[in-house]
Parts: sequence; C-alpha cells; structure tokens
Amino acid sequence: MNFFTRQATPMVSPEDALPGRSSALQISGVHFVNGTSIKPPFPEHMHQIIFGMGCFWGAERLFWQVPGVYTTAAGYSGGYTPNPTYPETCTSRTGHTEAVLVVFDPSKVDLETLFKVFWENHDPTQHMGQGNDIGTQYRTAIYGTNADQVNAANTSRDRYQSELNASGFETITTEIAAAGNFYYAEEEHQQYLAKKPIRIL
Repeated sequence: MNFFTRQATPMVSPEDALPGRSSALQISGVHFVNGTSIKPPFPEHMHQIIFGMGCFWGAERLFWQVPGVYTTAAGYSGGYTPNPTYPETCTSRTGHTEAVLVVFDPSKVDLETLFKVFWENHDPTQHMGQGNDIGTQYRTAIYGTNADQVNAANTSRDRYQSELNASGFETITTEIAAAGNFYYAEEEHQQYLAKKPIRIL
C-alpha cells in the first residue's frame, strides 16, 4: 500500500520551464536560530548535502535541531529555472523541489544520522508530493555534493527499502542525484517555523 494515492503532477521539461532571472534573491544570510551564515564560504571542514522532503519549513527545522549541523537554509533545487521565486516554484513549472541545504560537521554527525532524519520524517514512497501538498515542488530528493554522498544515499535507500518491503509498503521514489544549483528561498522562508511557530497536533 501507499500512504497517499493522489495523481502526481508531471515534471516540466527544460524547454517549458519558467525563465527565471539572472540575479539571486536578496536575503540576510544569517540563520535566525543559531546566528551562523547560511551562505558560503563555510568553515573548510564542513560538508554540504541537500534534502527535499515536501514543504521546506518543517524539513529545515528537523535538521537545524540535529547536533553537529552547522547551519541550514531553505531553497529550491533539482530543476531548471534560475533564481526562482516561491510563487514560481509553486506552479510546478520551474522543475525545482523545495529543498533544505544542510551544512554539517562530519566529525560530529555522520551521513547515516542525517539519512535517518530524512527517511523517518516523510513518505518517500509518495511520488511528486507529500500528504496534501501535491506537485513536483514537493518531491522527495537527496542531492549529494560528491560521489561518496550519492553512493551512501543509494545504499541507505536500499536498506530502508528492504524494511518497507518487509512491512508491505511500496517502492521509494526519492530522486538521488549529484547536486546542481541550490537557489536560496526568500527571507521569509528561512527558518520559517522559528519565526512563526505552528503547533502540530
């Protein structure tokens, strides 16, 4: 069985994607919760990885709470439109998914810990959406910033898929690929749930 069965939105082609703009969206660049920079350069020993798991508000909060994570940022990745806006991304015509950039200290937190947060806090079997949020902008994704991360993500997916198979669930649809551009979301979306807490029942 699958958790949700709504029909998925088709992925836009590069030719049909919105044109975007040449200039990046202007943001403060300071993490609202911990005061670190959310834009590079980061300390040399830090590693970066990008996760897409539905709406980036809740996803970002999950990761900034993990010990060993240096900083996080909400943004758009995996698509075609340069420097997209939130309204543009919500049309499903940018090709991007809402994503979270996670910058972490590998001496304090390993990839498998981050993958555990990822797999256990959304439905990776739901294609092109999460819950009531339907569209390519909510698709599940892991974008590694090097080959080792991509390989580790594939291995982690296979392990988690075995667990799902044993429980009768469907196939993971998570897109796993080398990271392309990460475009920072507007200031209001950065650390959104720290600025505007939402009670989740």
